[in-house]
Amino acid sequence: MANETPPRWDRKMQQRLARGEAAALGELYDRFASLVHSLSHRVLEDETAADRATREVFGYIWENPHAYDPKQGPMRSWIAGVTQEIATGRLRRQHRENGRQYPDSPERLEQIEEKVRAASTAARADYIVTSMPSSLRAALELTYFQRRDYRQTARQLGVTEDEARRRLRLGLQLLSSATSHPVPAHSNGPGRPR
Repeated sequence: MANETPPRWDRKMQQRLARGEAAALGELYDRFASLVHSLSHRVLEDETAADRATREVFGYIWENPHAYDPKQGPMRSWIAGVTQEIATGRLRRQHRENGRQYPDSPERLEQIEEKVRAASTAARADYIVTSMPSSLRAALELTYFQRRDYRQTARQLGVTEDEARRRLRLGLQLLSSATSHPVPAHSNGPGRPR
């Protein structure tokens, strides 16, 4: 289970990055590289491509520390959103380049776009999970990854059974929005050609 990053840490990290502290980038990388890589791999389904996307995400953060606004939420959520944008952008470019080399039928192009949409939905789901409050995330992780029922989840979290059910319901409601709503746009995000 991921630790919740305190807002104060987020602001200080942004300030350190803005000053060009290489040690800050190293600390940020140590904290979030596994998140970035796993989100990238989920979209790109390729280890080498995920490695490249991870480098691109941290390069973007290094070059644009002011693109993060602490008032908009935790840095972890922002990094997940940047990762989703970069990884899905890479997937689209990869398929466009392959399409120019090997022209596809309209059906094949639709399959490729469907793959991009599915990868984008999966990345949005990951983004939502990393963005939700730690209490909701903990309930979902115990129930769905560790196969606990709501009674066991309540005991492990030290809450009532009603509270455990409420957390699960809210977490699932948030997660269900992955299929219907895009990740919030980042006004200064990486949506630029590379």
